[in-house]
Amino acid sequence: MSAPTILIVDDEEKIREILRLYFIKEGFTVVEAGNGIEAIREVEQLKPDVIILDIMMPV
Repeated sequence: MSAPTILIVDDEEKIREILRLYFIKEGFTVVEAGNGIEAIREVEQLKPDVIILDIMMPV
């Protein structure tokens, strides 16, 4: 069985990096998006188990 996938959506790269490192350490597969368009694309393609979403974001 594969690790659960988390999609981190935030326009601030540093925040995505901190979250990515934490979740990878805990055994999750992590995917990132820097804006809403990228996030929609990742959701459609990968069907992540969890989405961590910044609500104040461009695009």
